[in-house]
Amino acid sequence: MRPELRVLVVEDESSTRQEMAALLEDMPEVSEVLVAPNGATAVRLLGTRTIDAAFLDILMPGLDGMDVARVLTVMSDPPSIVFVTASEAHAVEAFGIGAVDYLLKPIRPERLAEAVGRIAQLRNPSGHSSPAEDLHVVQIDTGRRTVFVKRDDVQFVEAQGDYVRLHTAEGTHLIRLSLSYLEEVWAAAGFVRVHRGFLIAIPWVRDLRVTSSSGLVAGTPAGDVPVSRRHGRHLRARLLEAAKRDQLGRSATARPPGTAKEQP
Repeated sequence: MRPELRVLVVEDESSTRQEMAALLEDMPEVSEVLVAPNGATAVRLLGTRTIDAAFLDILMPGLDGMDVARVLTVMSDPPSIVFVTASEAHAVEAFGIGAVDYLLKPIRPERLAEAVGRIAQLRNPSGHSSPAEDLHVVQIDTGRRTVFVKRDDVQFVEAQGDYVRLHTAEGTHLIRLSLSYLEEVWAAAGFVRVHRGFLIAIPWVRDLRVTSSSGLVAGTPAGDVPVSRRHGRHLRARLLEAAKRDQLGRSATARPPGTAKEQP
């Protein structure tokens, strides 16, 4: 693959900044690595250079990573955003901003490479299979075995830090992906955001109802999914549209044999 990505590392810790820059420079997808020791320097740099991706530390003095990300999102052609932090506490806010990934320190080279590969696919999909096709089947390595989960068997997806949990009729599977990434690549398959921490597959929805403990929930054979007030109207419209097209009511028993059960 010809290197194409111009990336920016914004990190106030010198050793971490140098380590990330060195790892990124060795990746075949990356053509140039720029660095900034703080948010203010990053914003000034953005005024003179075009970048494809920004790796942002969240906790920095002055302008922090979230502040820089908000500047990036209003650009006419915003770069992909990856947050890098030592804590999971900001994951929900990060993906709400539209982050492609959320990496925990200390950075593992394979996780950094995974994020770069995802960015490269999102920003230059021509000539390759689409991300949705790449994730028609999700491969999950548990250490002891490899499990293959079909996208069409997933009834809803739950964010858990920098992982997501895929809920199927026969169990759940934890994989290191971002909810916002799956929302984008699985949209064509009927997955919609119903809560800041949940996606649901429209064909699996059986009903909507109001509960005393959770408010509005969408029922699936794999369990109930909370629906926020913000997303409720859109979900109802999607369900009505799917019902008119006879695309609701996927059977929980209509599964191919050999599907793996819940993994630890």
